Amino acid sequence: MNTEIDLLSPLKRYFGFTSFRPLQEEIIRDSLAGRDVFALLPTGGGKSLCFQLPALVREGLTLVVSPLIALMKDQVDALQAAGIAATFLNSSLTSEESRKRLRGLHAGEYRLLYVAPERLLLSGFLEDLQGWNLRLIAVDEAHCISEWGHDFRPEYRQLAQVRALFPAVPCMALTATATERVRADIVTHLQLHEARSYVASFNRPNLAYRVLPKQHPYDQLLAFLRERPQEGGIVYCMARKTTERVAANLTEDGVPARAYHAGLTPEERSRNQELFLRDDVRVVCATIAFGMGINKPNVRFVVHYDLPKNIEGYYQETGRAGRDGLPGECVLLFSPGDVVKQQVFIDEKPSEQEQRVAREQLQQMVHYAESRVCRRVELLRYFSEIYPDDNCGACDNCLSPRETFDGTIPAQKLLSCVYRIREKSGFAVGLNHVVEVLTGAATEKVLKWGHTQLSTYGIGTELHRPAWATIGRELIRLGYLRQNAAKFNVLELTDEGLAVLKARAPITLTMPATAPAKQSRQSGDIACDEVLFARLRDLRKRLADERDVPAYIIFSDVSLRQMARAYPADERAFAQISGVGERKLREFGASFMTEIATFLAGHPRQTFTEDTAAPPARPPKRGLGDSARESLRQFRAGKTVDQIAGDRGLVVGTISAHLTEGIEHGEELDLDRLLTADEQKLIAAAFERCGLGNIGGAVEFCGGALDYGKFRLYRAALNRRAATEKA
Repeated sequence: MNTEIDLLSPLKRYFGFTSFRPLQEEIIRDSLAGRDVFALLPTGGGKSLCFQLPALVREGLTLVVSPLIALMKDQVDALQAAGIAATFLNSSLTSEESRKRLRGLHAGEYRLLYVAPERLLLSGFLEDLQGWNLRLIAVDEAHCISEWGHDFRPEYRQLAQVRALFPAVPCMALTATATERVRADIVTHLQLHEARSYVASFNRPNLAYRVLPKQHPYDQLLAFLRERPQEGGIVYCMARKTTERVAANLTEDGVPARAYHAGLTPEERSRNQELFLRDDVRVVCATIAFGMGINKPNVRFVVHYDLPKNIEGYYQETGRAGRDGLPGECVLLFSPGDVVKQQVFIDEKPSEQEQRVAREQLQQMVHYAESRVCRRVELLRYFSEIYPDDNCGACDNCLSPRETFDGTIPAQKLLSCVYRIREKSGFAVGLNHVVEVLTGAATEKVLKWGHTQLSTYGIGTELHRPAWATIGRELIRLGYLRQNAAKFNVLELTDEGLAVLKARAPITLTMPATAPAKQSRQSGDIACDEVLFARLRDLRKRLADERDVPAYIIFSDVSLRQMARAYPADERAFAQISGVGERKLREFGASFMTEIATFLAGHPRQTFTEDTAAPPARPPKRGLGDSARESLRQFRAGKTVDQIAGDRGLVVGTISAHLTEGIEHGEELDLDRLLTADEQKLIAAAFERCGLGNIGGAVEFCGGALDYGKFRLYRAALNRRAATEKA
């Protein structure tokens, strides 16, 4: 790889960072070496930097294919604010503005050009591109090229023509969400040649997930928002009318909100989106038409007012919260009635194949909503990733585990009903029909098929239909029933279900979900002077309005919270703040330092100890895995981390993670063997400045001299020592 190229200097100069996020540097160096690259990084994982930084350290033009006009303008505004020559071409420009930008491209004035895929085939564009010294093709939101992706766009298939015209120009494909099938599709359709593939973890540790029973949903939403008067976010709804109704009601109740859906005019959509991006409204109530690629980092919550159609879309939508690394909340209001609504839409699909796929996806979504295991475990499992623990400490099922009860009798009734229906009719039926038989309904099909004569007819009148449907879905999850997707999701007894039915074996079921215990501080939060933070946020808004850009173009919430923690008083201290590059230091440093000095003239300076910024204590873990135990054994035998990694064929970061996990489980390890005295002093100073909950900021404070693993080891040892002293 191009190890001789200095990347840290332009990283700090233009973007204000002193270290890379995981995988960024490897992706960038491979691209600079002329290799095709596939990169799957989670939302907020820094995908854009992977093609933006290479554009600054070599001559020529980087072409960025992006699906949304709003995203192009957003990123170009941010790049220009950092002093980077970037532009876009799309239908929002006047003819004169387009000609002006084309003249600049012919003159070599730009490093980055953003276009939509449709632009590529406009008359003369590819010919022009051949004269612009093209050095990299970056395809953002690359999952759009696959018909198996959640947002397939046929026009993305045109990108193959660009690859054919520029066979020697490397291509970088980037996405935040893709199953293994979609990943393979991307590589094939973009004709990536011997591509280096980088797949980061899908885990978003700063996001908290919860599912609430949907009861009077508007009242639930309003109460949620009133508990967070300074925060903004997105509310996803199934229907356009719902977005408009909820937005209007929220505005009337004092929460500024706007609707966003495909039925609005382009001007209305653009205006409402802009109001949200600029923090002029707190909430956007939207269908799934909103949000792909929106670069607003300080979305603090995402609420799903209705049930999403599939997990991949749900993950993508929740991923719009907390892109800045600060805490974000993801709330799903779940009702069995929403399942029925989705099934109606599925039945209207034109082909059986589409219906079958949609039913499978819906079943997975319902399984997630009703599951009693860790939400994070369930989400990551969908993407073929194994979460190393069974308790994340940041979802409702982990914070407030649901109670169980002896469900043997209702389970026996339902299993028996499935068996009797098949025995009498010779065919299986869906869950809804089984519930109708149990509750004694006299529907057309129940009467037509003679199911009123069954011994199980009407034996379940003690429960309402939604309760029986919930029990049925849990029996599916437990493996006692299965839904045959090839036969319209009819219910069938499994061998295990037949065995427990005949043996009358006890079956444990789960109580319905309730609101979880409230979390005071989430992982990734930065303790700071909240009053000063509010004043800095107001200043940021004024400066942004003067420049006609969204507020986060000036500085992110992370930057403001670090300012409100460190109280920088001179340029040297201000330059240490994450996100402060040369251009922003010159343009905004004086304004923010003056605001801080004015504030301190009338308010005392707060002191932030390590404890005030520490992340919440995690629930007790249930034991180390075999691999971690082996690393611990070898470490105790006297081997270094490097030696263990070499012997086991693992990377150093994995061994560090094993030892960190051991410390968190109460294992005593000699920190002096893991970190030198100088390293410990440096890490202690960084955590004192940035807080224990902000490892990324601590790494940047140290100039990237130490990797993340060492900070985690030190923090685990510190927390362990504090716990021991308290005990």
